[in-house]
Amino acid sequence: MASVTADKEEIAKDLASSATDPDAPEHWSKAGKSMAVVVLVAAVFFAAALLFGLFHQRTVRADLAADAREQARTPVSVTHPQPNSTQLNVTFPANIQAYIETPIYARTNGYIKRWLVDIGARVERGQLLAEIETPELDQQLRQAEATQAQAQANLDLARITAVRYQDLLKLDSVSKQDTDQAVSTVHADEANLKAAIASVNQLKDLQSFENVTAPFAGTITARYIDIGALIASGTNTILFRLADISTLRVYANVPEADSKDITPGGSVDIEVPEVEGKKFSGQVVRTAGVIEPVSRTLLTEIHVPNPNLVLVPGEFGEVTFHLHSSKSMLIIPASSLLFRAQGTQVALVQDNGTVHIQDIQLGRDFGNSVEVVSGLTPDDSVIDNPSDSITGGTLVSVQQPRGQ
Repeated sequence: MASVTADKEEIAKDLASSATDPDAPEHWSKAGKSMAVVVLVAAVFFAAALLFGLFHQRTVRADLAADAREQARTPVSVTHPQPNSTQLNVTFPANIQAYIETPIYARTNGYIKRWLVDIGARVERGQLLAEIETPELDQQLRQAEATQAQAQANLDLARITAVRYQDLLKLDSVSKQDTDQAVSTVHADEANLKAAIASVNQLKDLQSFENVTAPFAGTITARYIDIGALIASGTNTILFRLADISTLRVYANVPEADSKDITPGGSVDIEVPEVEGKKFSGQVVRTAGVIEPVSRTLLTEIHVPNPNLVLVPGEFGEVTFHLHSSKSMLIIPASSLLFRAQGTQVALVQDNGTVHIQDIQLGRDFGNSVEVVSGLTPDDSVIDNPSDSITGGTLVSVQQPRGQ
């Protein structure tokens, strides 16, 4: 018991001495500072972790927003205006005709004795096509020849009589009046003979028309007669139709915008659907010289050699003119045009991926492409096949063509 009490007293003394020890407050202040540093470091770490989380969350949201904006962009394909070349090729419908085509009529009356050619036959100039039997004309010719012989006989007698009267006048056996009358009879009979000869020649010319011949080399395109058919001279009955198709006349109506560049001597190419993949060369020979007021086009005539008779008159064709123009303009696809109340426009893609609606002025129409007079530059990105509802400021993404 005494030892326990002694220990308690020792501890009480230590506590008392500690309370009165001047170094005790410094010991406790160092511990507090260490605890504050730990707390501060923990707070900084927590704040940094919080800021990092907020920054990461913001970054994720920005990426998601960017992805959403990219997905909201409309995919489009673009084209760049192309400068027109010095030579422009423009194509228009064409009407193909034979170089010469004519109906063949009879110049005498009669019946068809025989015909020697049919449709599709190639004939030469002067070739016999048909024969006409003319019994009435033959009889008239025989009568005219008899009249000619009679006139010749009367003239011979008148000449003999006139010579005799002139000899008798020298002997004063006849009067001067009778002699002059005999000489006048000679002149009258000479005129009668000439008239009879002319009548015979006329009938012989008509008789020569019994043989119907080709006026030029070509192809028989129609036959309207048969053996025994009654033929009357004139334009009431067509015997044949003959066409020269070794060279063809091609007619095209050129729009007013291109008419200034059409000049005689210019080269063209002709294409027809029936001869696929082949072009026929031709040359402009003349133009009408005036613009047709209804269609606003210039009628142009072209000659196309056709030695192998591949082309056929009446076919539908297309003629391509190779025009030379000094104008410097741009060409864009016709599918890129927007036709609105404001006029003709195109949609351009700007550097920031937004759409700008641009007004343009058109020149010539080439079918699949058009000429732009003003409003574009070669560096512009023109949207091809734009939506009718496209507006300025729309976000788009340019799609690369396949194969690139």
